[in-house]
Amino acid sequence: MDQRKCECGHTNPIGTLLCESCGKPLDIEIEEQTAFPDMRYEGMARRSQTYTKKVIDRVWNWFSSVKIAIGIIIVILIGSAVGTIFPQQQYIPVPVPTEADVARFYTETYGKLGTIYYELGFHNLYSSWWFVTLLVMLGTSLVICSLDRVIPLYKALKKPRLNQHKSFLKGQKLFAEGPMPEGAKQDELLANAAQVLRKKGYRIFSTDRALMAEKGRFSRWGPYTNHIGLILFLIGVLMRSIPGFFMDEYVWVREGQTVAIPDTPYYVKNVSYHTEYWSESEMPEKLDLKGGVIPKSFQTDAILYLNKNADLPGAKPDLIEVKSGPIVVNHPMEHESLYLYQSGVQEMQLGALNFNLIDQKNGNKELGLIKVDLYDPPKEQDLGNGIKVRTLDYFPDFIMGADGKPATQTNLPKNPMVALEIVADNGKISEKMVYLQGSVITQKTDPQFGLVIRKPDLIDITGLNVRKDKAVPLIYFGSFIFMIGVAMGFFWQHRRIWVQFQEDDVMLAGHTNKNWFGLRREVDGLIEQTKLPLTVEEKSKA
Repeated sequence: MDQRKCECGHTNPIGTLLCESCGKPLDIEIEEQTAFPDMRYEGMARRSQTYTKKVIDRVWNWFSSVKIAIGIIIVILIGSAVGTIFPQQQYIPVPVPTEADVARFYTETYGKLGTIYYELGFHNLYSSWWFVTLLVMLGTSLVICSLDRVIPLYKALKKPRLNQHKSFLKGQKLFAEGPMPEGAKQDELLANAAQVLRKKGYRIFSTDRALMAEKGRFSRWGPYTNHIGLILFLIGVLMRSIPGFFMDEYVWVREGQTVAIPDTPYYVKNVSYHTEYWSESEMPEKLDLKGGVIPKSFQTDAILYLNKNADLPGAKPDLIEVKSGPIVVNHPMEHESLYLYQSGVQEMQLGALNFNLIDQKNGNKELGLIKVDLYDPPKEQDLGNGIKVRTLDYFPDFIMGADGKPATQTNLPKNPMVALEIVADNGKISEKMVYLQGSVITQKTDPQFGLVIRKPDLIDITGLNVRKDKAVPLIYFGSFIFMIGVAMGFFWQHRRIWVQFQEDDVMLAGHTNKNWFGLRREVDGLIEQTKLPLTVEEKSKA
C-alpha cells in the first residue's frame, strides 16, 4: 500500500486526511483553515478509500457507500408498500385454496390490477427470493459500512493525540490563541485547567506542555450500535426462512371438521363456533342500531391433536389430543411454540343439501331423506327397501364452460350442482335428476321419483392463523440494541477540549460531534475560571 509522510516524520497510509501522529492536515496548507478535513472519522484512512484495484475491493467499496444502502432501503420500502395494496395469499378468504383459486381470487376481486399483482408474485412478497435477496444485501451493506468506519475510528480514539499540530487546533470550530500570562507557569495553568474540567465530568490526558479533556466518547459508538441492532434484527427476519424457525399459515376449519396444520404434525378440530353479541342492557347508552347488532366476541371451541404417525410416510394419522379449549380474538391457543389465533369467520355457509325422496306414482309417499354433504358428497346412500341414491357428479360453484360443458369456478359451494341417480328394485328402475339453483331437473318427462327440497344445513367456517416464530426473541433483542444506540447518540455528545503551549503562546481548541452551544459554554467557563487571556473564535465550519 502506498504511504504518505508527514513533516513530523510519521508515515501515514493513503487515504489519511490528518496525520496519525500530530494531526496536521496532509493535503491542506496551514492557512487554508476553511477547508479543514472532516473530523467524523478523525481523518483516518478508510479501507474503501485505500484499496480500489481488486474485485473484492470494488465489491467492498460498493457496499460501503451510504448512497447504495439508502437505495436498497428505498427499494425495500417500495416493495413493502406494493405488498400492502392487496392482501397477501395467506390472508385471502378462500378455504383450502388451490393455486387456481388464488389466481381467480385476485382477478375476480381486484380485476386487471389483481391479475398483474398475482403474476408479478406480490401475493407472496415477503417470502419471495428477490425480497429476501434485498434483505441480505441490506445486511451486507450494514456490516461493510460499519467495519469500513468503525475500525479507523477505534484506532484514532484508542490513543488520543495530545501534542497536536497548530494547524489542527486552528482548524477546529472553537479556537483561541493568546500570549502566556505574565508570571504564569505552564504546569500550574494545566493543573488548574484539568481541575476545572474534571468537575465538569471530563477525562484528562496530559503531558508537560499539553492537555486534552474528553467526555462522552461512548456516544460515538451510537450509530454502530444501531447497526448491530439492525443486523441482529435482519438475521432474525432471515431466520424465518429456515424450516422449523417460522410458520405463518392460515387454515379454514368447518364446524365438526378436523384438518391438518401444514408443515406440522398437528391437526385441529373445530368443535363449534359462536359469535357473542352485546345486549342492550350492556350498552352504556341507548343506540339506534336500526336492526343491527354489535359483536362482542368471536370464539372457536377447538381441539389440537398430535399425529403420532407423522414421521411414517403413507401411514394413517394416529391422533392424540394434546390441548383443547376456546380460541378467542387476541387470546390464542398455545402449545409449545405453536399459536392458533382466531382471525376470520364465514358464518351461515352452505354445508349440506337435504331432500326428501318421494314416490310420485304412489301418492307422493316419502321414501327417505337424502343428505348431500357439499364438502364431501357421498358416493352412495342406502335408503332401505332396495332404494339407493348415487352421486353421479358434483360441481361446487357451477358454471357452463366455453366448451358447453359444466365446470366449477371455485371449490366452494357457492352455486352447487348435484347430479343424482335413483336406483330401485335391484336396478330395474333407474332415474337421474339434477339439482341446480333451487330447482330439480329430471331425466324423464313422467318420472316415478321426485325430490322435495328441505332446509339446507348451514355451518360456520372458522379462519385460524397458525403461527410459530422462534426468531422473535432475536428480533426483540436486536430492536432493544437499536434503541440503546439511538439513546447513546441522541442524549450524549463526544466533547474534546485541547489546551496547548507552543513557544510563548497558549492555544485552546474544542470539538464536538453536536451541541456546539453546550461546548462553547464550557469553554467560556474554563477561560473565566483559569483567567486565561483568550478570546474564542467560532468558525462556521469545522
